[in-house]
Amino acid sequence: MQVQWLLAVVVATAYAQPPAPQPAAVKNPKEGDAAAIRAGSALYRERCASCHGSDARGAAGGSDLTWLWTAGGAAGGMDVPLFQTIRRGLPNSLLPHSFGPDADIWATLAHLRTLDKGTVKLAGDAAAGQRVFDANCRSCHQVNGTGGRLGPDLSQIGASRSRPWLAHKIRHASAYIMNVYSRSIVFESFQPVTLVTRDGRQIRGIKKNEDAFTVQIMDTQERIQGYVKSDLREVVDEKTSIMPDSKLSDADLDHLVAYLATLKGR
Repeated sequence: MQVQWLLAVVVATAYAQPPAPQPAAVKNPKEGDAAAIRAGSALYRERCASCHGSDARGAAGGSDLTWLWTAGGAAGGMDVPLFQTIRRGLPNSLLPHSFGPDADIWATLAHLRTLDKGTVKLAGDAAAGQRVFDANCRSCHQVNGTGGRLGPDLSQIGASRSRPWLAHKIRHASAYIMNVYSRSIVFESFQPVTLVTRDGRQIRGIKKNEDAFTVQIMDTQERIQGYVKSDLREVVDEKTSIMPDSKLSDADLDHLVAYLATLKGR
């Protein structure tokens, strides 16, 4: 009885404690600082404009950065995740990690914050975008358990990727492979690979497993195939995605991205 009484006192005391205060969200210390914004503008031109465009509206090498603080944008527009993306780089993309001091990153973000297009109405119709997805993407990508397996499952893509990133990835798919594998980065088991047999036949797919003696891939017909390396002439880690650069019209791309932005899990 004594033990039960002590347990009751401990539980009651625990529930009586006020909840611990939540830490305040970390904000960019340079936001609104005129001098920092000017410095960030110069840093952007020097380090970022060649890929993202002089006006930050995107180019072949990088996505539009003027939407970062929109609802549903990259990391929900939170400053710390954006800072970390610049600091660490983005796996499976052209974006390298930054070697600059933290103050330079905050200043660059302060500059980009002044370009925010958050009040602009987002284009695209999600229902039309689902039809575009069904016609062009579902054969390789799954959503909520239906679709192909050659590409990543997109059931939660809208919760982790911004609309500009999605649009750029679709339009310039091959730009997201480049030299990433030379830095020993393997992303989500979707590394494109070509196996060359002894008689010169080429088998393309995505690498699933590899050791010193064997390699296992999913070929373009979604068949899991295992090979002994000594039976192959070469194993080539590709620098071009299996996913082709999209030829969709601008309107269809807007619809598709609007649909993908709604995919945030069941």
